[in-house]
Amino acid sequence: MAGSRKMEKDVFGTLPDGRTVERIVLRGEGGFEARIITHGAVIQALIAPDAKGRYDDVVLGHDGFAGYLAERKFLGATVGRYANRIAKGQFSLDGETVQLPVNNGPNALHGGLDGFDRKLWNIAAIDEGAEPAVTLTYTSPHGEENYPGKLDVRLTYRITGPTELSLLMEARSDRPTIVNLTNHSFFNLEGATSGTPILDHKLTVAAEHFLAIDPTAIPLSGPPCAVAGTPFDFRDAQAVGARIREGHEQLRNGRGYDHTYCLGRDGKLAFAARLEAPRSGRIMELLTNQPGLQVYSGNYLDGTISGKGNKLIRQSDAMCLEPHNWPDAPNRPDFPSPRLDPGQVYRHHTVYRFAVRAP
Repeated sequence: MAGSRKMEKDVFGTLPDGRTVERIVLRGEGGFEARIITHGAVIQALIAPDAKGRYDDVVLGHDGFAGYLAERKFLGATVGRYANRIAKGQFSLDGETVQLPVNNGPNALHGGLDGFDRKLWNIAAIDEGAEPAVTLTYTSPHGEENYPGKLDVRLTYRITGPTELSLLMEARSDRPTIVNLTNHSFFNLEGATSGTPILDHKLTVAAEHFLAIDPTAIPLSGPPCAVAGTPFDFRDAQAVGARIREGHEQLRNGRGYDHTYCLGRDGKLAFAARLEAPRSGRIMELLTNQPGLQVYSGNYLDGTISGKGNKLIRQSDAMCLEPHNWPDAPNRPDFPSPRLDPGQVYRHHTVYRFAVRAP
């Protein structure tokens, strides 16, 4: 895959029905690369430099397609129609009750039994210019997973800086519906196969409030909780593992961090989080226009599957920073609305910006 071209495409695998899964490589400066596969619109690899100029992959995943097909673990995947959870898989829309399949205890999670992460997306456009990009599309028919409305989704991955990947998702519906999309990459800035836990990564989150959850990860009633004075305060950089074993009820409910931070966005792209690896010196800043950021410390990674390099994926091997709307928002009029009407455009913009710590 090496070369001076800004974009390349090859075959990554084949589905059981014979359809081809393609991989698109987008290149920035040096060895910076984003490798995207059309199954699940997955970020299969993200190659970034460390403080010594060495490049390594910083997202969990699989070396071959068989791993993605065999296990649904959302590694690098595009998640929809509704990222995160909806209580009891049920909500009302214009007086009509919608019952979704439940696939996470009593709740619906990440689009249900067969979400966007399991779909083969189409390549709609490729830009081989100075900012190489690929645009993928998927049309979700009315009634898929019981969601109302035919939803047309358009997703563009673009290299927008020397070591910067931009993600723009847009969606349109032919009838009132709900939508909440995200990317579900698992990051380890020491390297995807380093075997180094992310507990000593330093995390900053630009939020003064988070959503407390019940033991099934549904937000509790009432307003968001202040982070001040709790293990959830990352307004100043803190090691992910510094307080993760404190006896806080919310850490018990999430088995660690698995909570939405309230960003208070007005739809404009702005800084949301910063992650820094102490050994490699890699830094990732995340900017988004979304109202929430799910911070997940890999609590449910249990060593039952292997990933890149045939290494078992275990608890705290990586963490997710997932920008999206708040969980269970269809049932919470006090939360940002996930409603999408005909003629409107859902728009999600997230940027992953990489840098290194100065020597």
